[in-house]
Amino acid sequence: MATLKVPSQTPSAAEDAEQLQKAFKGWGTNEALIISILAHRNAAQRKLIREVYASTYGEDLLKALDKELSSDFERAVLLWTLTPAERDAYLANEATKRFTSSNWVLMEIACTRSSLELFAVKQAYHARYKKSLEEDVAHHTTGDYRKLLVPLVSTFRYEGDEVNTLLAKSEAKILHEKISDKKYNDEEVIRIISTRSKAQLNATLNHYNNAFGNAINKNLKVDPNDDFLKLLRATIKCLTCPEKYFEKLLRLAINKLGTDEWALTRVVTTRAEVDMQRIKEEYRKRNSVTLEKAIAVDTSGDYEKMLLALIGHGDA
Repeated sequence: MATLKVPSQTPSAAEDAEQLQKAFKGWGTNEALIISILAHRNAAQRKLIREVYASTYGEDLLKALDKELSSDFERAVLLWTLTPAERDAYLANEATKRFTSSNWVLMEIACTRSSLELFAVKQAYHARYKKSLEEDVAHHTTGDYRKLLVPLVSTFRYEGDEVNTLLAKSEAKILHEKISDKKYNDEEVIRIISTRSKAQLNATLNHYNNAFGNAINKNLKVDPNDDFLKLLRATIKCLTCPEKYFEKLLRLAINKLGTDEWALTRVVTTRAEVDMQRIKEEYRKRNSVTLEKAIAVDTSGDYEKMLLALIGHGDA
């Protein structure tokens, strides 16, 4: 359910690299040309363009873009041009830094990528930063957050559809007991949430709802201002219904006083090739306005054009 629009017949990587080089020449950068190429190429095509650009012009395309572009438009283009694993590694590393730290970004990456995708992120992280993602998450988070986030980024979940019904019932009971006792950070709660397959977890949470009369996230809303409980609820939503999580993230990013461009850029660049169509449908249902309209009202210029291209607005 991607929204990325790639032309049925795309130029060769060499032609794209040449056009991008032309976009950087002269008195002003040709931003429209950059968007027309990069915003309409898939991950494999963008990777090949970077390789050809480097071998032809002796410079990393990312460095060339960094010199030519600025502000939110630059961030959107640079994040998009990276491979998905490189992009996630960059965002995860940024999320461990003092002024850009975000437990939410770390959770989001850990919970909405497949096991193989998360493994590739950790490989890219290791290659770029010469240490493990787990190491940095453990070092830069504290208390309950560390207790939750380290297992989440360390896991390799089973991806199949098989479900053990007896296990789902027993683990639903365990979760209910711990939550009733307000032991939200209990090892058993963390173990179930951080290791079970998404199919198994969905079965467990369905049993929880049926047996105890409430959805688990409703029972975890005892203190709406508790940041750890907010993160725990978001973790469950990411694992079971990611389009609802991302819809809310976009709604808050766009509707707050002053747009949260970092969140908006992150969601669009990471989901355009994955499930942005579902997120758009969820957004329209929840807000009675299209995501395209909301972005067009809240952003401007080349940044707006780049985001709209990635969410499928207009022709490739």
